[in-house]
Amino acid sequence: MKSGGPGSAPQSVAPAIELVGISKSFGPVQANKDINLTVARGSIHGIIGENGAGKSTLMSILYGFYKPDSGEIRINGKPIQITDSMTAIRAGIGMVFQHFKLVRNFTVLENIILGAEDGPMLRPSLARARTRLRELAEEYELQVDPDETIDELSVGHQQRVEILKALYRQADILILDEPTGVLTPAEADHLFRILNGLRDEGKTIILITHKLREIMEITDTVSVMRRGEMVASVSTAETSPEELAELMVGRKVLLEVDKSPAQPGDPVLEVRDLRMIDDEKVERIRGVSFDIRAGEIVGIAGVSGNGQTQLLELLGGFPENGAQVTGEIRLNGQPLDLSGRHSDAATRRARGIGHVPEDRQDEGLIMDFAAWENVAFGYHNTPEYSNGIWLDRKAIRADAEGKIERFDVRPPNPELAARNFSGGNQQKIVVAREVERNPDLLLIGQPTRGVDIGAIEFIHKRIVELRDAGKAVLLVSVELDEIMSLSDRVLVMFDGMIMGERDPEATSAGELGLLMAGVTDTENAPKEAGVPPEHGHPADHPDEPTAAPEGRL
Repeated sequence: MKSGGPGSAPQSVAPAIELVGISKSFGPVQANKDINLTVARGSIHGIIGENGAGKSTLMSILYGFYKPDSGEIRINGKPIQITDSMTAIRAGIGMVFQHFKLVRNFTVLENIILGAEDGPMLRPSLARARTRLRELAEEYELQVDPDETIDELSVGHQQRVEILKALYRQADILILDEPTGVLTPAEADHLFRILNGLRDEGKTIILITHKLREIMEITDTVSVMRRGEMVASVSTAETSPEELAELMVGRKVLLEVDKSPAQPGDPVLEVRDLRMIDDEKVERIRGVSFDIRAGEIVGIAGVSGNGQTQLLELLGGFPENGAQVTGEIRLNGQPLDLSGRHSDAATRRARGIGHVPEDRQDEGLIMDFAAWENVAFGYHNTPEYSNGIWLDRKAIRADAEGKIERFDVRPPNPELAARNFSGGNQQKIVVAREVERNPDLLLIGQPTRGVDIGAIEFIHKRIVELRDAGKAVLLVSVELDEIMSLSDRVLVMFDGMIMGERDPEATSAGELGLLMAGVTDTENAPKEAGVPPEHGHPADHPDEPTAAPEGRL
């Protein structure tokens, strides 16, 4: 295996990108140290590394968000000073961020031309953009309704808008930061077809991801970063997931969940005929019934938008505003209030329910607050954090320092605001806060979204440890591999209903995929079948039955 240097491009063609000796520090933290990277034209180049390894910082330098302390950038063989994002765009560089940069109440078309208007009169700009958008959508399979507002689009379609926005600005180099972190399997597959098409057209793609399967599937070359340094660049065909994981973390990593058979005890959560109608009179949860026992992990599989999000939020005390809820929920044999003043999240926590929400930024953290403040978020009235009517800031800081150390949050600075941590480290803060409360029931949504391979191993281990300590865990994830490897039982949701229950040891992704598409007769489903095409957004398959309306992540 080749290692230690940048990938090589054909001698007759200048590389699309060359980074030479790039270094960048933020105070005492050195995010990038003497980075060398070469990306060949017309290739898909992966960049992997643990959270905080410096990947996003390096790409932000390339896109003009940060200025390097030292080093040189060359585009198509020519040195360039990228002072801001407009300079990068003029150089043919586009970037799709992990958290999209779209104006949510603007239409697709308005977002596409925002900042790229070609005159003082908006109407002609919109007309020209509409024509060009239609051409790009047909050429690259990026169909999306130009007149829909961003709020009306699924996450997968919002990502298409970001890609279209970059192509509209004539990007030849496209950087994607964790592009599949919020996509269903079918949406991810569609994205890969798009990226392959872009590469075939001569575009250069840089893919930042934690998912080794995706690296092996789609990239030509992969570079590995660890603690701010570039430790290897290799041909994807000449490496393996095990080698890459070891390069990322600096040690051997267990790529499969290590857990013993469950020893279920008494029911902790009992749900009977639960129904929820939202403020638009759409029934999001339709007669759901299930149990979770002490000492087991129950996973819920399903395409995003089929009621899992609403179920998790309802159980956690975050029902949608104006929602009508009926049915029965019992925790440790005692009923939970579904509609009164004791149905809120604080009451749920006091009853022994921990909740890691699906959206860590909007629901799990206060982004402008420091890490130590976020560790106490939701638990600030507990005796260990309060001194009479006052918060015991010293106790909270000490507790935060312990959690940051135990969960290897980087950088290990409790004074940093949550927004200054990478997405994976933000997730560690939320998981540490909820898991270490030792809840009777842990509700956990998308536990490893945007998290690196080492942290995935750690988070999975902590979830299993909680189960083995006799606690109940309800897991919601769009990652079928995660559902099947962590769960002791799998429930499948479609259109707000439970379509079936399966033993993960005796089922397949194909069988679960059929249930996720609303097909209940799975007796003759091929055991090795992949997830069926119905997994996509209804707009991808206009002639097929549609799933439930898209929910918010």
